Amino acid sequence: MTKLQRIILIMLLLTGAAMAQSVPQLYKQVGKFQIGGEGGWDYIAYDAGSNRLFVAHNMEIVVIDAATGSKTGSVPANGAHGTAIVAEKNLGFSTNGRAGTVTAFDLKTLQPKQEIKAGDNPDAIIYDRYSKKVVVMNGRSKELMAIDPDSLKVVATVPLGGKLEFAAADSSHVYVNVEDTGEIASVDSKTWKVDQRWKLTGCEEPSGLAIDEKKHDLFSVCGNKKMVVVDTRNGQIVSTLDTGAGTDAAGFDPQLGYAFASNGADATITVVKAGKGRTYVVADNVTTQRGARTMAVDPKSHRLFLPTAELGPPEEGQRRPSIKPGTFMILVYAPAK
Repeated sequence: MTKLQRIILIMLLLTGAAMAQSVPQLYKQVGKFQIGGEGGWDYIAYDAGSNRLFVAHNMEIVVIDAATGSKTGSVPANGAHGTAIVAEKNLGFSTNGRAGTVTAFDLKTLQPKQEIKAGDNPDAIIYDRYSKKVVVMNGRSKELMAIDPDSLKVVATVPLGGKLEFAAADSSHVYVNVEDTGEIASVDSKTWKVDQRWKLTGCEEPSGLAIDEKKHDLFSVCGNKKMVVVDTRNGQIVSTLDTGAGTDAAGFDPQLGYAFASNGADATITVVKAGKGRTYVVADNVTTQRGARTMAVDPKSHRLFLPTAELGPPEEGQRRPSIKPGTFMILVYAPAK
């Protein structure tokens, strides 16, 4: 290569890098809600009816006005993990990992109504609007439980043989990520029996799960920096995409058609969109903040909400970074255009 050719190559590389840096991101940060308090956090749920956020934070479910960021109340929790909203019953349900229970509480007053015995380490929780059941994933006892919001009783227990993470539902099934076996378990929500188990080839330790019901696609995020898209009709893998380190949650915006992976270690949100045919492509990697690993989506305003805090080095004998007291916050993102 001549000296002139080398100069031209360097100029092209620099121009390409500058153009890449100048491309606007699809989402921008539009808010930061300073919440405070101490300890770690887990799932965050958005309630469209009241425009509130329910955030599992240490020993409580913190309730936040999604418009102003002000804390409007809390629900006591013995090892808070997640919240499911049943608006038509004016009830919320939260999982208490340490106590092995689910708290049913009044959505308006936030007062607990009943403690429901769950399995070992109840973790993720969703409301399946089709079966009209609250679905709890018991992580260590490796079973799914269905709770009737009318009787506040467990009406079905489904052994799944692995450590359960998040779930998603459509009109006939509940789909559950099984972390340690690298599978999605498909549970018939009429019979409450497992009818399919789909191996997530190329996906290690699946955690977050979201669904596009119209396209019959599941978006499963994985511990090895991948998102795997699975067809709910046959369990076939549609696409495998690169995400980032520390991924925990998945989300989907049905109007915009974007799927999301929140990557806490890399401090990014990977935005995925449909490509040609039945494929998907990465549309963007939006910069967030370290620790922002869980996420909630407001499908009307298209905002994304991600909890995090100021993090320091791990304390002696610990693997996770330390959390600076009083710095817990919710980051808010919205489409840039």
